[in-house]
Amino acid sequence: MSNAEHYQAKLAEALALESSAIKTPYMPIGIFLQESEDLRYWAIKDKEALLAAGLDENILDNLDVTIGATREAQSIWMENLKTRKDAEQRWKDESPAAFNLRDEMIHAFRYAYSQFDDLLVQLNTINEGGGSADMIQDLNDLAVMGRSNPEPLQRINYDMTKIERAAQLSEEMAELRAMANGDKQEDNEALTIRNQMYTLLKQLVDEIRACGKYLFWRDENRLKGYVSKFNQQIYNQQKAKDKDSTIMI
Repeated sequence: MSNAEHYQAKLAEALALESSAIKTPYMPIGIFLQESEDLRYWAIKDKEALLAAGLDENILDNLDVTIGATREAQSIWMENLKTRKDAEQRWKDESPAAFNLRDEMIHAFRYAYSQFDDLLVQLNTINEGGGSADMIQDLNDLAVMGRSNPEPLQRINYDMTKIERAAQLSEEMAELRAMANGDKQEDNEALTIRNQMYTLLKQLVDEIRACGKYLFWRDENRLKGYVSKFNQQIYNQQKAKDKDSTIMI
């Protein structure tokens, strides 16, 4: 099975977790996943002994699928995050031109329609507000207004191609803004699922390690495979730091 298939196989179980039970990774997720893979290969060699010591066989059998599901969940979240960040950067790069076109059209329309009170009232209404959402709507409103009242614009030799450009830009900016803003909720959902998958995996890893440590407490050659290298490294660093502090005192 592929990681995507593993993800689908574990999704219902992950979503069923109580929110209070969901954990977040305490180490880089890539390191945790690799340690989980290493543990799986290590524990397979001790399977009979682990089962004899009380480990549920389903825990070992589910480890591979849960690792794959967690990898897929992590990739989905990272892809969503990248898509949104790319959209945010594009918005930053492209929105100034859209704001500039809106301001330019307001300026030109105000002059072209200066003799038409009803159009000036309409233009003033369009000109209210200055946020991103306002700009997107304003471009479309100005395009509709320009199409409906072309003669005054033509008399001042206004570039009428900008009318259609405004309509097109309104659609493009709306979609880009949705990608930059709207996907944040999707990112949150993807992150939650990643954490739910991680929680399922951590439960399996913790049980296998606990059983292995119990079983091989006097066998260093086998015991080392049930100890997190990351945690051991952090412990050693802290121990060395504490020792240096004691010496300094």
